[in-house]
Amino acid sequence: KSATFLFISGQITMGPNGLEYAGTLGLDMNVDFGRKAARLAAINVLSQAADALEGNLDRVTRVVKVTGFVAATQNFHQHPEVINGASELFVDVFGELGRHARAAIGCASLPRGSAVEVEAIFAFG
Repeated sequence: KSATFLFISGQITMGPNGLEYAGTLGLDMNVDFGRKAARLAAINVLSQAADALEGNLDRVTRVVKVTGFVAATQNFHQHPEVINGASELFVDVFGELGRHARAAIGCASLPRGSAVEVEAIFAFG
């Protein structure tokens, strides 16, 4: 049986009042703040997925891959702990189907100064 895949481009930490969680991990924010940023970026991924699936996230059969980007200083090394905020949200929403392959990448900056960006690949039916 073959799956159909939905690729959601990177989503940043936009909230109801604009950009939230702007900054750089290891400079002006800590891991807990970063985890919250990753969770918000993942919520935005889910919003885009819901739009693409006509409002029906029940069509998701697996979260296949998540990539998280963390704006961080050169000496910050806790990228996985930050991106756990996104991974945990996907498991909260989809249960075991939310467990996924993942990459957590540090970078010098992200769009609009966001602390975190998250992208994902979903299988759906």
